[in-house]
Amino acid sequence: MDTRAPSSPSPDAGWRKARFGPSLPEVSRSIAVRSGSKWRRMAAFFGPGYLVAVGYMDPGNWATSLAGGSKYGYALLSVALISNIMAIVLQALCARLAVGSGRDLAQACRDAYPAPVAWVLWALAELAICATDLAEVIGTAIGLNLLFGLPLEIGVMITALDVFLILYLQNIGFRWVEAFVIALLGVIAMCFGIQIALADPQWGDVVRGFAPTTEIVTNPDMLYLALGILGATVMPHNLYLHSGIVQTRAYGETLPERREALRFATLDSTLALMFALTINASLLILAAAAFHETGRTDIADIGEAHTLLQPLLGAAIAPTLFGIALLCCGLNSTVTATMAGQIVMEGFINFRLPPWLRRLVTRGIAIVPAAGVTILYGESGTTKLLILSQVVLSLQLPFAVVPLVMFTRSKAKMGPLVAPLWLSIIAGIIAMIIVTLNIKLLLDFALG
Repeated sequence: MDTRAPSSPSPDAGWRKARFGPSLPEVSRSIAVRSGSKWRRMAAFFGPGYLVAVGYMDPGNWATSLAGGSKYGYALLSVALISNIMAIVLQALCARLAVGSGRDLAQACRDAYPAPVAWVLWALAELAICATDLAEVIGTAIGLNLLFGLPLEIGVMITALDVFLILYLQNIGFRWVEAFVIALLGVIAMCFGIQIALADPQWGDVVRGFAPTTEIVTNPDMLYLALGILGATVMPHNLYLHSGIVQTRAYGETLPERREALRFATLDSTLALMFALTINASLLILAAAAFHETGRTDIADIGEAHTLLQPLLGAAIAPTLFGIALLCCGLNSTVTATMAGQIVMEGFINFRLPPWLRRLVTRGIAIVPAAGVTILYGESGTTKLLILSQVVLSLQLPFAVVPLVMFTRSKAKMGPLVAPLWLSIIAGIIAMIIVTLNIKLLLDFALG
């Protein structure tokens, strides 16, 4: 009698097309995880989640957090918490898709849908990547302006130089890219920690702010800001990014190895997103303590917030720390958005450019409109462009979230690592909520 274990189903079973190559081929499976103790294997997965977390605290989120904290104090902390829980679930599905099917989300869309559908999804994804990069470029330029007084036009052009930093770090090892991002996240956390200590918030009110209230729904202005925070939290490029960079780990092909990889990758992204919640909550708390409690309830502009921090907190270092945190957020976000752009282009159409050329093209698409608007309209124009970039991201989000939920629920596509029913139901509800809220944001934008 044949006592051999049954072979696992083909990784291409259930897909219209077979896989054509790994995601991010220059770093695919470059980090070993199959040796050493359990703790050592788990530590090998530490990193991708923090690259994903960058997208949840990027400059595009700052305006809504500043406006929400200054106008309503700590009340919208509950929205930040709920948004983060949604993000944790969706990013866990991204890790499951990567480990279960061996595909990133872009490759999965190409392999599951007819060519015309895949091309439309690719065009929408590229538009979202450009909008994401546009927000990061503007945020970095504003940070350089606040810290060094550089004109926004010059700051926009300087952001192109980080392309070479990314290339250098990736050439010496993907771990160096992760270390760079995590180091900047540490600086951001330190800056906000000092600013909150200077602001001395009402900690009882902070704790109560994490409990949802009916006022968020009944107050139209408050609801709009809440929708802005929620709608700008889950960004489509993070779904493509996470499903690609998880595969930089050489986790093996057996089912036990893949189950362990999924467990560790999910833990990494969950912890990283809790860190992102800490940063986003810190921004809300700072705005509430520094502005709302002093009667400045109309702050929504990043530059204005920077100017007012010193007189309100009574410390000359406060605005400097604010500018450093913004600059670090912008730099980190440009790194991850550019990597997401590479994953989208290669995954959807298997069009592989040299890494340096891909990054220059992606950055150029973002820099040209940003430079043009800043030259013509100045800071007010960049603020409007920042808002427009968030609207574009909202428009594309359903075309990334819905396929992700559908793929990970398909037994034919995922095999034994298919998402359990309870997880798919929760993810489906989250997808419906996000889609509904983003449609409302788009309607509000269209109606002025």
